[in-house]
Amino acid sequence: MTMNSARAPLNGLVFGAQARVHANQAAPFLVEEALSRHEGRLAAGGALVVKTGTHTGRSPRDKFTVRDEQTEGTIWWGTVNQPMSPNAFAVLENDFRIHLAGLDQVYIQDMFGGSQPDHRIQVRVVTELAWHSLFVHTLLVRPTVDERAAFDPDYTIIDLPSFRADPTRHGCRSETVVAIDFTRKMVLIGGTAYAGEMKKAVFSILNYVLPPRGVMPMHCSANIGARGDTAIFFGLSGTGKTTLSADASRTLIGDDEHGWSDTAVFNFEGGCYAKMIGLSAEAEPEIFATTRRFGTVLENVVMDPATRALDLDDPSLAENSRAAYPIDFIANASADNMGPLPRHLVMLTADAFGVLPPIARLTPAQAMYHFLSGYTAKVAGTEVGVTEPEATFSTCFGAPFMLRHPSVYGNLLKERIARGGVACWLVNTGWTGGAYGTGHRMPIKVTRALLNAALDDTLNAAAFRTDANFGFQVPLAVPGIDPMIVDPRSTWADPIAYDAMARRLVKLFIDNFSQFEDSVEPSVRDATPGMRLYG
Repeated sequence: MTMNSARAPLNGLVFGAQARVHANQAAPFLVEEALSRHEGRLAAGGALVVKTGTHTGRSPRDKFTVRDEQTEGTIWWGTVNQPMSPNAFAVLENDFRIHLAGLDQVYIQDMFGGSQPDHRIQVRVVTELAWHSLFVHTLLVRPTVDERAAFDPDYTIIDLPSFRADPTRHGCRSETVVAIDFTRKMVLIGGTAYAGEMKKAVFSILNYVLPPRGVMPMHCSANIGARGDTAIFFGLSGTGKTTLSADASRTLIGDDEHGWSDTAVFNFEGGCYAKMIGLSAEAEPEIFATTRRFGTVLENVVMDPATRALDLDDPSLAENSRAAYPIDFIANASADNMGPLPRHLVMLTADAFGVLPPIARLTPAQAMYHFLSGYTAKVAGTEVGVTEPEATFSTCFGAPFMLRHPSVYGNLLKERIARGGVACWLVNTGWTGGAYGTGHRMPIKVTRALLNAALDDTLNAAAFRTDANFGFQVPLAVPGIDPMIVDPRSTWADPIAYDAMARRLVKLFIDNFSQFEDSVEPSVRDATPGMRLYG
């Protein structure tokens, strides 16, 4: 509906006397609005193409949480979770309200964060851009008509890209600000047009409110096999989380954010937010097809101004070009965004050191160790001659969104793994035959074959060895797979050089995990790799 009133009962928000307030509009209306306001252009095929300006990704250094009596002892304060005083937030909120009252167009969406009714939150999102309203309508869970009629928001997000924060006045770092107040139940986003900040604000809220209820929030993808066997895929950017979960033989629950309750694995969202750079119809046909559909929002994708043809290989606007589309654009998506309790848990890593095996079986304690570590590796660059890998550790595979201490999430995961008898696997989609610059990327057909063997339980029949460096179980041989590739040391031309690189990687793991040693059980500390080398 469209309201033209400054006195609409929306959590005390006041709009200008001439403001047009558009509430809960669907894609056709919002696309028309975005086009008429010159916020974007239509591509060949019907997708809306927009630019986010200076901010083509999140601004983690500009994200703050109000530190008060409620959050003082519950937030994991530090470089990730930065504090803001209640007084600074109050001033910021007042200035947001003044700015909001001066707008001539306002867009509102009443949405759910979470697909399982017992564990979702109701979120009202107020935006100044029509395409941001379309983004929220696409990415969050859309209520039914009856649910909207009874909607009572738990949290309100106000998203104003044209607002400019004042660090001195507002207690922030720059003109960009993302501030969460759990007492006021409000999120304020200003100075950035990157729409992903709204999506991740909802994820951050769920990461805070769900653990006390015994629900495990997860930065992961998930799918379901023909036997009703749910699999969870943790992994940082570039590890294959979206690609490997998008299996035509399995039903997709979601590609990014989920909860694990006593009865289900459920998607937090109603859409997908896929990277576009280098996407091809051959490698990922279903995702590629969404770029040709009306209702998709393409962020920072290069488009020919005359033909409106897309160039998904051109990174000139952003390496982080994205597509937001409803999950039902994927043919094999779950109808209710939920699946049964998981039977398999997969942790993906792209090890550019060439040390980790293509697959390994983990104990529950090892799974918690690797979950808290959140390891992957990136290469220093793609130019000729650059061969030095760089380790990346992002606790819980999503450190920027974990508001509580990582041990809270780790203990929840360990408990749920044990209760459900979940099989846990570490899968390396990175390098084999040497580190980056010497070796080569793990063949995708090898990864898929090993993953399929794990998910259909045939891999458990293989003989396993205990890895000397990491202590997990590695299959000795898998039918149809070159036995050398499952033993990374044997793929190196110089095994002594492999040993030296393995010791280096083990030391990086030990150094990173030192921050968690005092907050985990002895069994998890004992899962530290290389204990015989460094203990």
